[in-house]
Amino acid sequence: MDPRQKLINLAAERTQALNAAEAALTAGNTAEYDAQMERVSNMNTEMERYQRLANEQARRADAAVPNGAEYTDMAAERGSALMRGEKVNFSAQEMRRMLNATTLATGTLAEPSGVGSDIRDIPGSQVSSIIDQVFVQDLTGLGEFNEPYVVSEMDAKADDIATLAGTARTATDPTFGVAQIKPYEVNVTSYVDRNIAKLTPARYFEKVRSMALNAMRRKVSALIAAGDSETTHVMYGIINGKNKAGTAIYASENLGAAIGVGTLDQLYFAYGTDDAVGANARLFLTKANLKALGALRGTNEKRRLYEIIPDGPNTGIIKDGGLTIPYTICSGVGANNLVYGDPMNYELGLFGDYSVRVDESYKAGERLITVLGDAMVGGNIIAHHGFVVGTVTPASNPSQGG
Repeated sequence: MDPRQKLINLAAERTQALNAAEAALTAGNTAEYDAQMERVSNMNTEMERYQRLANEQARRADAAVPNGAEYTDMAAERGSALMRGEKVNFSAQEMRRMLNATTLATGTLAEPSGVGSDIRDIPGSQVSSIIDQVFVQDLTGLGEFNEPYVVSEMDAKADDIATLAGTARTATDPTFGVAQIKPYEVNVTSYVDRNIAKLTPARYFEKVRSMALNAMRRKVSALIAAGDSETTHVMYGIINGKNKAGTAIYASENLGAAIGVGTLDQLYFAYGTDDAVGANARLFLTKANLKALGALRGTNEKRRLYEIIPDGPNTGIIKDGGLTIPYTICSGVGANNLVYGDPMNYELGLFGDYSVRVDESYKAGERLITVLGDAMVGGNIIAHHGFVVGTVTPASNPSQGG
């Protein structure tokens, strides 16, 4: 059996055992409770074994993805297939590498002199780096994936020996939730000048691939932030992630009427446990809200309260005295939301191959080739309160100017 499928089956069995243990404890059946918890412990050990096997298989699959001269030959072959109107498939391993590639290989167009075949991108049209920061997993062949997570840890109790003598000890069991990840169809449509057909097959493939991939990355980035637009979500985003029981996996924080002096402090200290601030967390916000933070000034010297230092088109750090907060610009979180958390607390699942094909008939009158891409992805938050979603309360945020 595929180790990923075995992990899913074990996770489902573990959830059933935990439910049975909880029911037994409520009924006062300690023998049944102990038996079910022993099952849980054994399944945890077995799941660790299969997880290690799945990780090694993923590493081996990644190593099998062509590169160098082999990739050049493959690109030429795929480019020729696209030119013939055939569909080209990318494996989930290739797709995982491409989705988490900070720089996309678009190639240098080697066209005949005088043929302007490259369609220039909009300045500043980079995809939000949120897609490069979340956890990506290959779920090929699965109908859905259930990711168990801890809601509350085991709590130790202490009391005077004389008081406890001869009495039943209070149960200190952990509680669990299950984040469900289901496949959701993503399709992209891009257009490119038909003059690129004069390129070599390898260059043709790179241009078609990069256009389709850019469009898909842009769409998936929005889905990671806000989920799908279905009435009942199939793919959850960071700002609306829920578990199988319908309970929010994120934490909520009311930021008041507008972004202000205490906004970052409020988010920073709302994240994590009572004993620690969360590690590896960063701020996700719109460009307008980043501007609003940068515009805040002191009441006396009128200096800027925050120093914003970009380290890329949509990432950087915000310095507030001794506090440094990394940020990622992501329009998908919404105009009235600022999100703080570790992006690895969100799982993006890849349910199979990503296919690309071209159509020369739809925009023939405009001398354009239509690039079509299709994929199945899914996602959800996989850690309890893995993100704090801070909301500015008015319907229209007055600090969103300009």
